[in-house]
Amino acid sequence: MEDLLRLVVDEGASDLHLCVGSPPALRINGELRKLQLPPLSPDDTETLARAVTSDANLQRVSEEGSVDFAFSFRGNDRFRGNVYRQKGQVGMALRTIPKRMMSLEEIGLPPAVSELLHLPRGLVLVTGPTGSGKTTSLASMLDVINATTPEHIMTIEDPIEYFHVHKKGIVNQREVGVDVPNFAEGLRRALRQDPDVILVGEMRDLETMETAITAAETGHLVFSTLHTTGAARTVDRIVDAFPEDRQEQIRVQLASNLKAVLSQLLLPRQDGNGRVAAFELMINTPSIAALIRDNKTFRIPNDILTGSKFGMVSLESSLVEHYLSGAISYDQVIGKAQDPQAANQLIGDQRPRK
Repeated sequence: MEDLLRLVVDEGASDLHLCVGSPPALRINGELRKLQLPPLSPDDTETLARAVTSDANLQRVSEEGSVDFAFSFRGNDRFRGNVYRQKGQVGMALRTIPKRMMSLEEIGLPPAVSELLHLPRGLVLVTGPTGSGKTTSLASMLDVINATTPEHIMTIEDPIEYFHVHKKGIVNQREVGVDVPNFAEGLRRALRQDPDVILVGEMRDLETMETAITAAETGHLVFSTLHTTGAARTVDRIVDAFPEDRQEQIRVQLASNLKAVLSQLLLPRQDGNGRVAAFELMINTPSIAALIRDNKTFRIPNDILTGSKFGMVSLESSLVEHYLSGAISYDQVIGKAQDPQAANQLIGDQRPRK
């Protein structure tokens, strides 16, 4: 296991996959590559899992089917792990956690994001598919708040990935399954712990969504994530999670308490040298609040396209910017854009710089 983890670090891989019947595989720049090794046996995967997680966690795999955890390797390399059962056998996926907190500029976040970090209250959502860097972006945002503001930051995470040290603020991090039973209960308890800022690792269920919206309404700045793409879909996803007779009330609450939705994607660079992040940023203006309230979310993308004066960024403009700088291909722009026609209009007759 040590040899495999060392290889992950040395090759700059983002993930390591271990499953029965296949050699170990690394994900490098978004592409899965199998190592030139024999296929793993059921005994191999179980032994490798025991090397990085506890007997208690393996017991949870037997009972519940999978478990999340995080661990350190060689003192300064950290990994997030998931051990799961498939066809009655043990499989495992490990993801590297970057050693240091990146700055907002290094990640490439839109400039308006920094203004969101000092709001007195409200809900800020970071969305995108699995592996799009949501955790990294949120950790960097909290680090800025921690370094610049004397506030109490509470996090509920599954598992804890980035460790925060106390700076100007105080940071307390609670892990689901270790410190709290689940996100909803952790969030409910956090409200009694005098927080200024709360991070909820993921809004997985109705109860967590409801409590997060209430926390934002009652004077806390709440950050969380959803596995959605685009601001409009994010709003729809939250509203649709509630029973029909409550959806109008939730739309009204979101219209006044949802401050921003940041959607992100990670795309492999054309030159094969790492990946680049593309963003969409929706800021909740009076116009967007009215669209949310009136159930006209399908118009939100148009407001984002024309909302650059408010700091908004459309996914299309972010993708086109990367294309024109030569970082990504035209096919990636069209494949990832929510509105390929708008992307083509932005490109016009321009061609990427060599």
